[in-house]
Amino acid sequence: MSQDKAWNMKLVSQNTLDGFGGVGEGMGMQVTSDGRRIMWLAHEGAPKNFTGVDVSDIKNPTVIVQTELPHDHVRSNSLEVTGDIMAVAYQCWASADQFGVPGLGKEPAGFELFDISTPENPKSISFFDCSGPHSMGVHQLWFADGEYVHIAGGAADFEPHNPKDSQFYRCIDIRNPTKPEEVGRWWYPGIRKGDSEAPPARHPTFDSGFRAHNCNVYPERPDRCYLAYLDGGMFILDISDKSKPKAITSWNPHPPYPGFMHTVLPLLERDLLIVSDESTKDDAGDWPKLTWVVDAREATNLVPISTLPMPPVEEYRNLGGRFGSHNLHENRPGHAYRSNNIIFSTFFNGGVRAYDLTNPYQPQEIAHFVPKAPEGSRAGAVQINDVFVDENQIVYAVDRFAGGLYILEMEVDI
Repeated sequence: MSQDKAWNMKLVSQNTLDGFGGVGEGMGMQVTSDGRRIMWLAHEGAPKNFTGVDVSDIKNPTVIVQTELPHDHVRSNSLEVTGDIMAVAYQCWASADQFGVPGLGKEPAGFELFDISTPENPKSISFFDCSGPHSMGVHQLWFADGEYVHIAGGAADFEPHNPKDSQFYRCIDIRNPTKPEEVGRWWYPGIRKGDSEAPPARHPTFDSGFRAHNCNVYPERPDRCYLAYLDGGMFILDISDKSKPKAITSWNPHPPYPGFMHTVLPLLERDLLIVSDESTKDDAGDWPKLTWVVDAREATNLVPISTLPMPPVEEYRNLGGRFGSHNLHENRPGHAYRSNNIIFSTFFNGGVRAYDLTNPYQPQEIAHFVPKAPEGSRAGAVQINDVFVDENQIVYAVDRFAGGLYILEMEVDI
């Protein structure tokens, strides 16, 4: 696409991050002691680790720090910021030219805590090691209360039946940030060697694996973890005793749908869940990858009632790269927009889109922004990977390969 496509959302500025504009799915907002606003971004892959962008003036975002990864087959796909501490995930690949092939047994594999009180000079506080012969590290983490980091990762003592099932849920106590300690873990029954349950049946078409993905815990419900588990669907865990997480409900449309459940966003005031499946194949090869609206009034009987509408697949599948659902703005605490009615979602070459869920049976799209193809992108089209909306309703979206950071304003009331 040679020009931007926008409706009720306008581009304020863009920063391609000093030529390293490939960003993963880690975005976090810090407000410093001197009042500056810093957007922290995790990169999709080597050579860069993370970048800090001063967005105090949204018309002139400025890179203030950019760090390097230790080698070319590790990535820091996920990060979270709470106060002046940032948690960064590390996941390894088999080699630099085998992006996506798990680097089992490689290092660094885990997560690192940084002191970002002086954002131009992040200082390592500690590293929590998740490496092991059957681990590729940590893919995603959630850090919202300053006390616990919830991760989807591996461990030295965890051996799955299938190497695609190497990530599970772990809860890490960081109240002493110099000495993180695991306090609890949970995995899909039957995936680990030694489990009494039989291994789960593989997806007949795609088999993305039974791995934990987003593991969100909200201050309004600190006793619940909203856990996506790829082909295993989603779970709500009772973590009131963090040493013994237990599943209280689950929902899984895979199969017949094509798998890779990514995020579970609870709308707690409305007993609704917004659940996304990630598109992982170019040219919509795994269509349909949907974002579901699920009725959670009866926790033991989760019922899908609608999906977020998307433009026709025929219009986007041949533009380049992926098309389908991916990340959501997750209503995290802190310097973030929080709503039980308005949902922001990303769709790779379908851009970033906003929806009104006043009527959850008929979600309505209210705005979108689809950038033109970024210069130098190997996809040949934009691949909007993640979205964050701050408390001032400014929308931040990132491209997976080259476009870097897009800063947007809504042109409709939310």
